[in-house]
Amino acid sequence: MHEMHITGVKIAYYYICHTKLWLFSHDITMERENENVELGRFLHESSYSGHKEVNIGDISIDFVRHGEKIEVHEIKKSRSMEMAHIMQVVYYLYYLKRRGIEAKGIIDYPKMRKRKEIELTEEYEKETEKAMQEIERINSGPMPKPRRKKICEKCAYYEFCFGGDEE
Repeated sequence: MHEMHITGVKIAYYYICHTKLWLFSHDITMERENENVELGRFLHESSYSGHKEVNIGDISIDFVRHGEKIEVHEIKKSRSMEMAHIMQVVYYLYYLKRRGIEAKGIIDYPKMRKRKEIELTEEYEKETEKAMQEIERINSGPMPKPRRKKICEKCAYYEFCFGGDEE
């Protein structure tokens, strides 16, 4: 299958919001000034200061540990978008497996002092391939119409999608 610069962030955005995915994929980025993104960056730097981000091709992993099996870690503030977080880590495991690297994934929630282990299953591989096809389909078409959700008000793209709209 042809991979069009799919990243873990794009996988996560696919599960969060197709409009956000499309905007981000078309280099319309609003995250730099967003306080929630800054909070996440601060949490990563303060909780795991001894670990460096690892870049492999199109993916950027928060950090990696070596044990019995390579551990791919992703740091998140909360479980509010857990499915997107899980699939982001699954994509990293899928990406690495296709390059001959067996690993397991761990989502770290330092504020909650919790972690979630992720293993790449056959079902996750199929779901990842489906998501990749859908991402290509979404990104090759026009911008999807924004659909207001509970999480929109905290999104960096909120003003772009809804401007001053009041319901």
